[in-house]
Amino acid sequence: MNLANLTRHPVAVLTISLIVVSLALTASGTPLERATQIAIYTLYGMGVNLLVAYTGLVPFGASVFFGTSTYLVAVSLLRFIGNEMLALAASVILTAAMAALIGAVVLRRRGLYFSLLTLACSQIAFEIAFKWTDVTGGENGLQNVPRPTFSTTAGFHVFACLTVIAVAWALWRLVHAPFGRALQALRDNEQRAASLGYDTYRLKLQAFVISAAVIGYAGGLLCLMLQGAYANNLSWEHAGDSLLMTVLGGVHQFLGPLWGAIAFILLEDKLSSLTEHWWLIFAPIIIAFAFFSPEGIQGLVQRLLRRPRWTLVRDTIPTRPEIIAPYRASRVDADPARPVLSVRGLSKRFGSLVTAEQIDLDVFPFRLHSFIGPNGAGKTTFFNMLTGVLSPSAGAIVFDGRDVTKLPMFRRVRLGLSRSFQILSVFRNLTVFENVRVAVQAAQRERLGLWRDAHELDKQNARTWSLLAAVGLADRAAHGCESLSHGEQRLLEIALSLATDARLLLLDEPLAGLAEADRARVAHIIRELANHHAVLLIEHDIDRVLTISDRVSVLHRGRLIADGSPAEVARHPEVIEAYMGHAKGQRPVDARLAARGGAVAQVADATATPRALLRLEGVKAGYAGNTILDGIDLTLNEGEVIAILGRNGVGKTTTLRAATGVAQLTAGRITFAGHDITGRPAHVINRLGLAMVPEGRRLFPNLTVSENLRLAARKGGASVDEMFALFPRLATRRDARAEHLSGGERQMVAIARALMAPARAILLDEPFEGLAPAVVQEVLDAVVKLRERASIVIVEHQADMVLPIADRAYVLVNGRVAYEGSASALEQDALTQAKLLGIMHDDAGTTQEMKTA
Repeated sequence: MNLANLTRHPVAVLTISLIVVSLALTASGTPLERATQIAIYTLYGMGVNLLVAYTGLVPFGASVFFGTSTYLVAVSLLRFIGNEMLALAASVILTAAMAALIGAVVLRRRGLYFSLLTLACSQIAFEIAFKWTDVTGGENGLQNVPRPTFSTTAGFHVFACLTVIAVAWALWRLVHAPFGRALQALRDNEQRAASLGYDTYRLKLQAFVISAAVIGYAGGLLCLMLQGAYANNLSWEHAGDSLLMTVLGGVHQFLGPLWGAIAFILLEDKLSSLTEHWWLIFAPIIIAFAFFSPEGIQGLVQRLLRRPRWTLVRDTIPTRPEIIAPYRASRVDADPARPVLSVRGLSKRFGSLVTAEQIDLDVFPFRLHSFIGPNGAGKTTFFNMLTGVLSPSAGAIVFDGRDVTKLPMFRRVRLGLSRSFQILSVFRNLTVFENVRVAVQAAQRERLGLWRDAHELDKQNARTWSLLAAVGLADRAAHGCESLSHGEQRLLEIALSLATDARLLLLDEPLAGLAEADRARVAHIIRELANHHAVLLIEHDIDRVLTISDRVSVLHRGRLIADGSPAEVARHPEVIEAYMGHAKGQRPVDARLAARGGAVAQVADATATPRALLRLEGVKAGYAGNTILDGIDLTLNEGEVIAILGRNGVGKTTTLRAATGVAQLTAGRITFAGHDITGRPAHVINRLGLAMVPEGRRLFPNLTVSENLRLAARKGGASVDEMFALFPRLATRRDARAEHLSGGERQMVAIARALMAPARAILLDEPFEGLAPAVVQEVLDAVVKLRERASIVIVEHQADMVLPIADRAYVLVNGRVAYEGSASALEQDALTQAKLLGIMHDDAGTTQEMKTA
């Protein structure tokens, strides 16, 4: 390691900073104890930050360990032990043991409750220390604690700084070890971490104990510095000091506690010498940082240098190998005639709502078993019961010969049951590489190693690169997860599921939101996996399901109505009625759109001289410095429906977000209804009459359908009764909470909510994603009716779904408009579609032969 790299290492920076602070304070006549205090409180803050920044836990009462440790060292030196080293070691051990007991209780709660429970523990300790006079000295504390080994202030200062640096170095190693990397995954997405096989409760408890040990050591040093122990370190008034220092310095920075300790202690020292009401001066400083630099002092410096980023760990990934070994799934050892999963009488009720009723199902090894059904049928609920997210109301789940009905999720995963999620579930603040590597690590015995650098585990790294290459993300390995497009994040989700080496893979709509090329690649991966594992697949792409599946089960209203070969299921009368919604051989969406064709054309022709309502001119926009749109020109006329098409990641959603003021524009101009709305806030744009129905619906889950609608109502908009007339299904669900609606029903509520305010244009982002054909019909009906109320922009990746109801179409490629013209012309131009969208239309005869085979 050369000198330049060494000076960039955070522990080296800490060392240099402590030396500079010590020399500067000594030169200014400030007592050396102040520099010692800074070192001690830096370590105190680092212990707290292990919980806050790395684990996602916010302890309001970490002072319970800090203050208790001061008493442990004081009592040890005054009554039992004559050596500071032994007293410090004893205090750390006892503090860790106390943390294990406290953590076992308080970690049963999350969020604010966890924070308040730690504060309560600190206050209890304060009351004991303040009133147990015989042991703690009460109000006067314990004084004149001996310090025989370090009799001089300078000697103790050197000892304190050296050990603080040593512990900081150990923490730096820890957060780069498998254990520390697992903590960061836990912080980002606890449920996903559990679904990979991590015992999240145990992981949090271990982090809690390690944090307490570090904090306890800092408290012991404070006792030796003061040569005394006092109850005020335990009081609620000082309980948040370390947390405040950490936030002030930068909570997502490894050295944030250092800068926060320096600022806090020096400002307190200087301001308190001026006035006893020094907080009246200090508090506005904290408020200013909260508003103008949420990442604290280090974040402010980074912004000035234009390099804002988290520095909790190194911002590198292992070197990419010259040749990435192809991913190969190892074949599980199983009897093909014996089911790997058996479900008997499985039921689930939410009050009066039945989402699963007496389901019996067997899943066999080396087969692709698809589990399909209309929206709201209970498919995801079924998966949640299989994986332990939900407990069944009745029934049994037997996996690989073992009853797992009551096992927690992580234990089922370790037995060989893995899943993906319908709603993207990845670790958003980790790199693409680290997302997959953490998943690979979960399947290894050293998943929680405390010392060795995780990025030096060559076997795990090689497997990670193979998985990334398999899903086409190797070139994006060093990027942050949030910079990926929706389709790329879906591919990343697939890679996480593959990393666990499971005997049974549960894949919940893995093709949702993917472009055709990606869908074909992922479908091929799934089909290949079924040759080596058991695969249970939920998917709405029926044509593809019937083509690649060995067996298909159909769920409707929580009840299994069909189970057999794809050909048998396709002919099943209940399936045709409940799921397909049409007679065999006829596609319902196409049939209904054909009937609308004349009406749509008449509306389009009626607009002789179209007037522009929304116009984007030369718009460039993106996120966090990344340019997504590169000079978009787009026009929406009054009374018109336009479609925006393109592969994933080309900027379709960003176009809508730019128009509504959500995405940041770097160039160009946007006008709406004669108003220049470039750079205007989203709420101002919305009140002008431009409404957006976002991908994912984003309803208020705890409110009913009626409450969601009324909350958005404004004068001049539609009434609730009008929306129930537009969506009759919602009228029957008006009192149901949004969290209990199916995907299709949520989409209807989202569209209706946009109309509750006066809207001249409505932007629909992937309105048909994840919907079964029967539900798509209802949404399509509503969209056609909507043009009587407003102009419409539809972002959709399925061209054949949206082109029949659109007047004009835009196709984006790499942030630019590659096609602009008549929707009907594009619908007829298969070559252009194939070139720009990557869509391949299967020949009906060939497809049927593949299904039959």
